[in-house]
Amino acid sequence: MARRRNKILVPEARSGLDALKAKVVQSQSAEEAKFEAAEEMGVPLQRGYNGKLTSEQAGKVGGRLGGSMVRELVKMAQENLTKKQ
Repeated sequence: MARRRNKILVPEARSGLDALKAKVVQSQSAEEAKFEAAEEMGVPLQRGYNGKLTSEQAGKVGGRLGGSMVRELVKMAQENLTKKQ
């Protein structure tokens, strides 16, 4: 099984990624985005320790945020390409 690396390669991009995360969930902040996504998915995510969440529940939240962010990034890239042509 391949090992995943969830480390941002360009640390300076953190603020931009946080803004994108908040945008895709239509949240006030990136920190609140995961809680709003969890609420939408029916996952009982709380502040602090969440060790009782199943892998499936945690994956629903991460997948919702990550998938939406990737779709938005692809859309932005497509728009940039059409502007350059």
